[in-house]
Amino acid sequence: MRKRLLKNCHEVVIKAGTRLLTDEERIGELVDGINFIRQTGRRVLLVSSGAVGMGMKELGFEKRPRDLAMVQALAAAGQCKLMSIYSEKCLQHNFRCAQLLLTKADLQNRKRYLNVNNCINALWDNGVLPIVNENDSISTDELKFGDNDTLAGMLATLTNSHLTVILTTESGLRDRNPDGTLGKRISVVKNIDESIRNLAGGTDNSELSIGGMESKLMAADFLNRAGEYLWIADGREKDILKKIFSGEDVGTLFVPRSRIRSRKRWLRFFARPSGRLTVDDGAVNMLERRGKSLLCVGIKQVSGSFKRGDCVEIADLNGNVFAYGLSNFSSEEYKLAAGKQSDEISALLGHPADDEAVHRDNLALKVDVKP
Repeated sequence: MRKRLLKNCHEVVIKAGTRLLTDEERIGELVDGINFIRQTGRRVLLVSSGAVGMGMKELGFEKRPRDLAMVQALAAAGQCKLMSIYSEKCLQHNFRCAQLLLTKADLQNRKRYLNVNNCINALWDNGVLPIVNENDSISTDELKFGDNDTLAGMLATLTNSHLTVILTTESGLRDRNPDGTLGKRISVVKNIDESIRNLAGGTDNSELSIGGMESKLMAADFLNRAGEYLWIADGREKDILKKIFSGEDVGTLFVPRSRIRSRKRWLRFFARPSGRLTVDDGAVNMLERRGKSLLCVGIKQVSGSFKRGDCVEIADLNGNVFAYGLSNFSSEEYKLAAGKQSDEISALLGHPADDEAVHRDNLALKVDVKP
């Protein structure tokens, strides 16, 4: 399974946690592994934690502070030092790196989402390694991804990267012994159910970092639902990236379902709806079971203020949101057209109009995971 995956894997996201980036030697080993992957012809994006930890080291802090402004200041100081080390190590292998600092809002807005994707592809086209981190210097709770495991999953979904590798300080997801201690490594997970989630004992160290195995399972669930693989492995193990990309049985591999097209990925996982369309049972059936477009005749209620092209959520009569789509009309036009047949709408609005309220190509059914 691992070798079959690698045969079809051309874009890769690597995520390294704070505790693996404690000094220049460790960072150099990570870049050595990335260079090995690049030499196979694959395009690599690195999601790097470590800015706050590096800032703590630079400014003499032993524990991660609670004060937001101080954490932001440490991130600013540490990011500068971290990128200078990455740049030096990459140049030793005759390639360059570039820095992208993102907030969650950058991926929720369709235009900015596309700009991020275009930038990454331009860097890849020029042989540059994109290194991405959350913009901790300006992020607040409502703008945060939560942790870089989530960010890595979102970037893999954005870039259609078939594999994400999260390097941590565990050998992978491990079973539990009867006494509750960690047991044998699980090689492959094909379905993330409650029994798997119960194995997610914390691996974080709040003095340096956030996250843990629970956040890695959330990233795995998110990626698997988008149709991509996640591989968790111990970043402390010598030549771990070489072992992974040689198809060795190391770490834990999480196996996906079928893949989702790019536009529908944004609708399912990133978009922030501007309004809601409540539809009747017939429309629910047409969308969920028959794969049809949404017609105005099935719309019962319009909520919010939005314009043509905005993302809207689609709910049933009980208020359950089951889909997201790009609107073909403004909220005011929907209010006029709701419940009307398609051949009535142009005359009603006074200008040529689409037959569909939301076209099937611009509509995605909801899944359980939405970061």
